[in-house]
Amino acid sequence: MVRKHADWWAAMDCLGASNKNPFAFPSSYSFPPFFTRQPNTSTHHAQLQKWSSLVQAYCRHHRLFKLSLTDSLDSDLFHNKKIGKRLGREDAREVVEFMRKEGRAEWVVDDKGKTRGAGEGGEFWVWWRNVEEWAGLIAEWVDETAQKNTVLTLYELTESEATLSQEFHGMDPELLQKALSVLVKRGKAQVFGQEDQQGVKFF
Repeated sequence: MVRKHADWWAAMDCLGASNKNPFAFPSSYSFPPFFTRQPNTSTHHAQLQKWSSLVQAYCRHHRLFKLSLTDSLDSDLFHNKKIGKRLGREDAREVVEFMRKEGRAEWVVDDKGKTRGAGEGGEFWVWWRNVEEWAGLIAEWVDETAQKNTVLTLYELTESEATLSQEFHGMDPELLQKALSVLVKRGKAQVFGQEDQQGVKFF
């Protein structure tokens, strides 16, 4: 039976992002063993890879940048009500840890440097695009729209009609700061002002 499951995992197609509404779950989501930790090492690794792909695609579709583990356990991401299966808390944490090691997730750290993920319901970033990739997308948009040497507010950058077609539209403010920090270090941007009144100039 374990070999049969391993063959099934190997045959599954990779999950891609969906532009349709509602989100189109992969066929693995309707397979009961997908929600149960598989005992075989290689099968379990494949299972974690599928969960990582699913979480990234789900967040990309819904434009989610950060998740709460506790809230996610009750959402359709980890709970398939149609087949009466859900991912347990520890299994979900293992998925996040797997993603973290892949560079596709990161536990949120508070102002004191304490990892909020240390608790049972910790928050975590989902890097369906990592910080460097977000910085690159913003820089590309700046080039394509001739925004160099132009001062923009952070609100204009992520909430204005000018960026409606961009994946960074509606971006989490904290993530935006991380991406802009990358551009600042590269000498491609300067951020000034305080909190709600911050602006950015691109070079």
